[in-house]
Amino acid sequence: MSRQRLVALVVIALLALGGASYFAGRRNGSAQTQGALLFPTLAAQLNSVAELTVLKGSSSPAVSVHRQGEQWTVAERGNYPADTGKLRRLLLSLTDAKIIEEKTSNPASYSIIGVEDPLKPEATGVEVTVTAADGKHAVIVGKSAPEGSYVRRVGEEKSYSVAPAISVDGEPRFWLDTKLLDLKAADIQKVEAKLADSPPYLLHRPAPAAPAKPEPAAAAPASAASAASAGSTTPPPPPPPADFVLDGTPAGRKAADAATLAPSPTAYGNLSIDDVAQADGVDFSKGSVVTVTLNNGNAVTLDGVVVGDKHWIKVTATQDAALTAKAAGRAYEIANFRYDAIFRPLEQLLVPKPAPQDKKAPAALPLPGKLPGLKPPRAQSSPSP
Repeated sequence: MSRQRLVALVVIALLALGGASYFAGRRNGSAQTQGALLFPTLAAQLNSVAELTVLKGSSSPAVSVHRQGEQWTVAERGNYPADTGKLRRLLLSLTDAKIIEEKTSNPASYSIIGVEDPLKPEATGVEVTVTAADGKHAVIVGKSAPEGSYVRRVGEEKSYSVAPAISVDGEPRFWLDTKLLDLKAADIQKVEAKLADSPPYLLHRPAPAAPAKPEPAAAAPASAASAASAGSTTPPPPPPPADFVLDGTPAGRKAADAATLAPSPTAYGNLSIDDVAQADGVDFSKGSVVTVTLNNGNAVTLDGVVVGDKHWIKVTATQDAALTAKAAGRAYEIANFRYDAIFRPLEQLLVPKPAPQDKKAPAALPLPGKLPGLKPPRAQSSPSP
C-alpha cells in the first residue's frame, strides 16, 4: 500500500469518527431536552411571584398583573382586582410545560410557528414574563402545536413544542375579576326607577297584614297540654314574600300581572362585568337611576347610561362597605341584556294597549240578495192552459 493511499484512508476514518460523534451528540442532546421542564426552577418560586406581564406589538406591557399586599390587580384598569383563578392557571401551565421536541433555530422561520419578536406589530405570539424571587422567567408563546404550544425562551435561538398547551390573553379586560353584584330576587323589597326615556315608577311589596288574634281555646288536660308543648319545638316556616305592586300607573292603563312586575332573578343576581373604567370618563348626567332596597334595609343604587354600543353602570350601597369601596370612582360595562333587565321602562310593566283599528278598512259586504236599492225579482205567473 502506498503512503498516499494510507494517508487518505486515515483521513477518511477520522472524518467518519468525527461525523459519528457529531450526530451522536445531536441525538443525545435531543434526548436530554425531550421531556425536560420549560422552566425547571419556577415551581419552587410560585409563592414568591410578584408580577406577570404580557407583551404584544409594543414594548409597553399589554397586561400587567401584579401583587399589591394580599391582592392581585390589573395595572391597565386602574389596579382593579384581577381574576386570580386565571392567573393561577397560567402560572401552573408554565410550571408544568414540558418540551416535546426541538423546533427551528432559524430566525427567518420563527413566524411560521409564531415565536418571532413579539414587539413587532405583525407578530402573532405574545411574550410572557413572570417575576419571582429568583429573577425573571420569560417565554414567547406562539401558535398552537398538535400536542400543545410552540414556544421560544426569551434570549435563546432554539424553539420548542411543549405540552400542556399555554393559553395567554393579551387584553386587560379578560384579566378582571368579573363578579360585581349578587342580589337575590326574594330579598328585594322595592325597586324605584327614574329613567332617562320613561316616566318614573315604584315597584314594591305591600306590607304584610297583621296576624289575626287566635281565639281562646278550652283548657286541655295537663298531660295533653304537655304533649302539645313538647311537640311544638319547630317554628313554622316564614310566609312567602308578597307579590310586587306598581305605583305610577298612568290614567287609563292597568299594571301587568305579578309575574311580569317581579324583577327577573337574573336582573340583579350574579351580575358580572365586561370591562371597567374611571367613572369620570363616562357621562352619567343624563342617564337612568334605579335604587333597589333589600329586606335588611340595604339600598343599592345603580346609575346607567348607554354610550354608543356600550352599556355602563356605576354602583353605590348604603350598607355594603366592601361593594362601595370596590366600586368607588369606577364605571362598569355590562352586557346589554343585563342592562335592559335592570332599567326596564314603565311600558313593559303595563298591560299592552289594544291594537288600533284601521278606519280605512272596507265595510263588510252584504249578503247576496240583500244589496241596497235592489228589489227582489217578481215571481212569474204560470201560463193558463
